[in-house]
Amino acid sequence: MVAQWLAQQPCSAGVLGSNPTLDNICKEFDAVEEDQASMYNSLFTNTSKEMMCYSDFPMPEDFPVYLHHSKILEYLNLYAERFNLFKYIQFETKVCSVKQHSSFATTGKWNIEIEKEGKMKMDVFDAVIVCNGHYNDPYLPLDCFPGLKHFKGHHIHSRFYKTCEPYRGKSVVVVGTGNSAGDISVELSHIAKQVYLSTRHGSWVISKISYGGFPIDMTISRRYTMWIKNFLPRMLAAKITEKIMSSWFTHSNFGLEPKFRQKPPIINDYLPSHILQGSIKVKPSIKSFSETSVIFEDGTEADVDEVIFATGYNSTFPFLDDDILKLNNNDISLYKYVFPMYLGKPTLAFLGLIQPLGAIMPTAELQARWATRVFRGLVLGGLKFYKYITLIT
Repeated sequence: MVAQWLAQQPCSAGVLGSNPTLDNICKEFDAVEEDQASMYNSLFTNTSKEMMCYSDFPMPEDFPVYLHHSKILEYLNLYAERFNLFKYIQFETKVCSVKQHSSFATTGKWNIEIEKEGKMKMDVFDAVIVCNGHYNDPYLPLDCFPGLKHFKGHHIHSRFYKTCEPYRGKSVVVVGTGNSAGDISVELSHIAKQVYLSTRHGSWVISKISYGGFPIDMTISRRYTMWIKNFLPRMLAAKITEKIMSSWFTHSNFGLEPKFRQKPPIINDYLPSHILQGSIKVKPSIKSFSETSVIFEDGTEADVDEVIFATGYNSTFPFLDDDILKLNNNDISLYKYVFPMYLGKPTLAFLGLIQPLGAIMPTAELQARWATRVFRGLVLGGLKFYKYITLIT
């Protein structure tokens, strides 16, 4: 998508990505590849095709409303073919370092060292857009769980979860209440002996289907909901949010009521019913592990065989020096979530480092359109026009 907007500008654009093909972004693999995002085989989108497509290329009419990840891959290939974008992409090209050029103070140029087919090469670019995402480096705070090193069962991060079959007949604890934790818990509950969902703060849970059968993001991603969040007093906004989120069921009855009322919801049609039928038991935070069991904060204990930590990801950019990008507890200081505020030249942009209430794709598109206009000097005034721009994926 960024390549499409760069291609419309009078500049030379290049897309550098370590994947061998575009298919590797959403393709199913039995093993998880290092430095690559991963997804479980049953993954479907929780945003509708109408709300997640790019503005210049609607999704095909025969696509379902909510898509399996293989359909997302098909759409991305159709998009690249429609706008002839493959010619800009250099596959199997690893970006090793991005450093300021010696003339950066006056030109804003960047030195980019790449590795391709075992050979190192240095190129100079006028601007850089970083689009490597933030689902590559799993956040796994093992030190927060006393006794885990003595636990004789198996534990993984959700990044390494692919299918439920290895968990047949076992007792499993899923730690976290994000979308992945909800999906994995529901899938496991069909074949596991028992699933325990451990949550520290709880979470709102809403259905994919809204009033009149419309997709939920068509009714919730509106200026009205943004107005509630951004302009009303916090207490009033929290009460309105709670009323909206609780319209399906009373979360406190399910052990899911969030401590923070304005916490973004997860989307899962099946989690409440599986809690009601007992195949998923909601538990508080884990206090400690024994060799064969888990002790929860409420004092209850459960014998378990497997633990899946759905505890999120770190934002990492190994090709950037610390003096270029300053990370503070996974937080990055970016103007409008795109441009580093402490660089002398606005020639480095980051896309997708935001979690919108809805689909990421149209949000990233707006970021790309803005970034390319900044590079051209059409906005923010007084900027030099940049001829050679690279995109890191």
